[in-house]
Amino acid sequence: MTEPKRGGCQCGHVRYELMSEPLGLAVCHCRGCQRQSGSAFGMGLAVRDDAFRLRSGALKTFEVACDSGRIKTCAFCPECGTRIYDRTVNGMRVKAGTLDDTSWLKPDAHYWTMRKQPWVALGEVRQFVDDG
Repeated sequence: MTEPKRGGCQCGHVRYELMSEPLGLAVCHCRGCQRQSGSAFGMGLAVRDDAFRLRSGALKTFEVACDSGRIKTCAFCPECGTRIYDRTVNGMRVKAGTLDDTSWLKPDAHYWTMRKQPWVALGEVRQFVDDG
């Protein structure tokens, strides 16, 4: 990676950098991601834990149970509420829509497709009915 990928929250309080290439982009259609994003799905950019660097602001966290049963720690901006990342025992996923430049994003897989909205077309990307 030639330079870090940067992102932040809606209000600008939180700014971060990704110091290494992301591992992949997952699109999740579970009800939790639909609810969190206020949309048909959520997008999580998998990154190594040591790749995420908070540059300004502070994050607050809370925990939720995933549809899979895993516990997910959710980090967000305490000023505007924008979710920045989620973490489970399986790793860290930055909310892809918080990146400054999203033009290069391309999903590697769709998860929880049994809960996808009927109008969402998935194309040729790998699909999983549940999370695995």
